[in-house]
Amino acid sequence: MMQLYSLFDPVSGAQKLEQQGLTSHEIDVLEQNFLRYLFEVMKKSNFKIATDDEINVALSGQYLLNLPITVNESKLDNKLLKKYFEAHPFNDLPDFHDKYVIFRRGIGIDRTTDYFIMEKVDMLIARFWSYLLKKLRLDKLISKRPKRHGKKLDPKKDDDIKSEDCQDDVYERIRLENMPLSSGTLLSKTLIQEPTFDRIIVVYRRASSYSKQERGIFVKHFRNIPMADMEIVLPEKKNPGLTPMDWVKFLGTAIVGLVAVLSSLQAATTDLRVIGAILSTIGGYCVKTYFTFQQNLAAYQNMITQSMYDKQLDSGKGTLLHLCDDVIQQEVKEVMIAFFILMEQGKATRQ
Repeated sequence: MMQLYSLFDPVSGAQKLEQQGLTSHEIDVLEQNFLRYLFEVMKKSNFKIATDDEINVALSGQYLLNLPITVNESKLDNKLLKKYFEAHPFNDLPDFHDKYVIFRRGIGIDRTTDYFIMEKVDMLIARFWSYLLKKLRLDKLISKRPKRHGKKLDPKKDDDIKSEDCQDDVYERIRLENMPLSSGTLLSKTLIQEPTFDRIIVVYRRASSYSKQERGIFVKHFRNIPMADMEIVLPEKKNPGLTPMDWVKFLGTAIVGLVAVLSSLQAATTDLRVIGAILSTIGGYCVKTYFTFQQNLAAYQNMITQSMYDKQLDSGKGTLLHLCDDVIQQEVKEVMIAFFILMEQGKATRQ
């Protein structure tokens, strides 16, 4: 597996492929062989592919990263993994399985206590907006998140999924969006908690351009990822959008400016200098608001980058070596347990 990955390492693989002088068909066969070995190692290391249902549950709420994050799918290859899953079918694969695959292992818990004032204000604005849309009967036309439709579960896997669901339910989700907010809770410290994926590995390939065919395969390893913040491990993320508070500032500025201009125009004694002063003030505030938005977007991007830096364990060869070590340790443990059981039953021999 390590020898095969040296051909598809995003850093040095292209040079080695060029030195080997392989045809396009031969490279396709080698990369599928690498994926087959990788998935076998993942299985032996107790990693499982995150299913469509698990992704939907994980992304059904928000935790610390309250930002609208989406993937730029045009920058991701959709042939490599699609070809693999056509030859090796899996049940309940997520919609994005042809572009990237997420492996997960282990469940933990993360707790944070803070004031979360801005997050609470954003939540109040979101609730008011949702209430307004519901009253106007527009809530069905505008959805906050695009829903993924999961596939039917294989009855043979039903017991396994139920047992995992029970494990997940041990840890209760305590989120701001489910809390009753008042003037007292708005200014007081709040405890929130979220189940975490103990380990996550993401596999993907970037899309090829007209001038260059991408052959590199990215393998990234993360730790202690809160389920609701799983967006931070997604590849090729778009720049995050604005929060509800940002939109309120923008719309508030536009409404106040429009009202001020209309009031001035309807006045009996209209002074062009007054109108000019009002327009200049509004224009200056709009420019200030625009640059504030740009600063907020840069701050959000830095937040995502810092979160990834804190959570990422390794990538590429380092991740594969870690997986191989996990497999060796797992096999040694299984041998020791088997020998202990045989010894307890009096059936162990020197052979």
